[in-house]
Amino acid sequence: MLTLKLITEETERVIRGLEKKHFDGAKETIEKVIEIDRNRREAQQKLDKAKQEAKQLAAQIGSLMKQGKKDEAEEIKAKVAVIKQADKALQETMENAEKELHDLLCTIPNVPNDDVPEGKDASDNVVVKEGGVIPELPADALCHWDLCKKFNLIDFDMGVKITGAGFPIYIGKMARLQRALEAFFLEEARKSGYLEVQPPYVVNEASGYGTGQLPDKEGQMYHCNLDNLYLIPTAEVPVTNIFRDVILDEKDLPIKRTAYSACFRREAGSYGKDVRGLNRLHQFDKVEIVRIDTPEHSYESLREMLDHVEGLVKKLELPYHILRLCGGDMSFTSAICYDFEVWSAAQKRWLEVSSVSNFESYQANRLKCRYRRADDKKIELCHTLNGSALALPRIVATILENNQTPEGIRVPKCLVPYCGFEMLDDKNF
Repeated sequence: MLTLKLITEETERVIRGLEKKHFDGAKETIEKVIEIDRNRREAQQKLDKAKQEAKQLAAQIGSLMKQGKKDEAEEIKAKVAVIKQADKALQETMENAEKELHDLLCTIPNVPNDDVPEGKDASDNVVVKEGGVIPELPADALCHWDLCKKFNLIDFDMGVKITGAGFPIYIGKMARLQRALEAFFLEEARKSGYLEVQPPYVVNEASGYGTGQLPDKEGQMYHCNLDNLYLIPTAEVPVTNIFRDVILDEKDLPIKRTAYSACFRREAGSYGKDVRGLNRLHQFDKVEIVRIDTPEHSYESLREMLDHVEGLVKKLELPYHILRLCGGDMSFTSAICYDFEVWSAAQKRWLEVSSVSNFESYQANRLKCRYRRADDKKIELCHTLNGSALALPRIVATILENNQTPEGIRVPKCLVPYCGFEMLDDKNF
């Protein structure tokens, strides 16, 4: 959530940033925020003044009663009662303004960093780096869904029977490869200084609000109505919420955490080739990296996170490029975001496998995640960052397609120590 300080002190920059994100009615919304805040502060000032007056008058009552001036004391009592009645109206006005202000702020996205390019959609994203070698496959090369059927690696139909579309069943060596990827990603994160945690897969409303998933404008979260809990769309939500309502010491920053989790997304509105096979699932596995940092150091943390994810795709021997997302393609909460895409050789298309974002103080303001400065002990909002490192489904799809041979699928060398085999084939045990 944007701070009132930012909105009131840098109004024009905020409006320009929201327009870059294609937020409808940016100027009108920000002007309304400022107006509501002004009304709230005016009500607060009147309330404070009235309370002070009532306190001063009330102090006279006892003295007048001792002096036998009962009539004068009763007059003052009547004045105090009138003031207190007016106070109730002022208090109600102020509380209504605070609620209206909070609800309105929740609808306003984060302001993008100046380095975010202009643009409306994914076609305007900017490739900032690329690497790896795109493999040349024979004309009869298979897409991953056909390879899975050929070598009995994933049963999509059985998943539909048990649950529905988007919930596949991994079999034999493929199940072991899933475990291998999870272990590899977690171990690489540990080597990079991330402390591993194992979070819950369901969160309460406060947690969803803290990281910006709630209010859920697009209906993408699974909701457990009876208990008012939500299945997590990413481990970012529970891991970042560890630091909700916490004041950290500057000397302890940056804080680095990693977690594996299953992720659950309704993916409402998805259709066509984008949902075939592993391209888009309702349940999938992912390893997440999260950082809590100071504003001065958070962009250095972002660079380190990008280097970390790039190192993973390099070790997996996958051709990749890195995109800096334009304003119109960014998430609601991010200040800047980079996507990693790998080349799926049989589908002949790029598949997104990671997003790495700096939210600056936007999430921290919702979370009340703060730190105490070492020099003057002043308490400031932290910056929060997170990244997929990595999401498994499209990584698996690309490994299958890019490494296919007539005998089976070659397993990247970095994974062999974790899974115990070099080929995915019909000897699936």
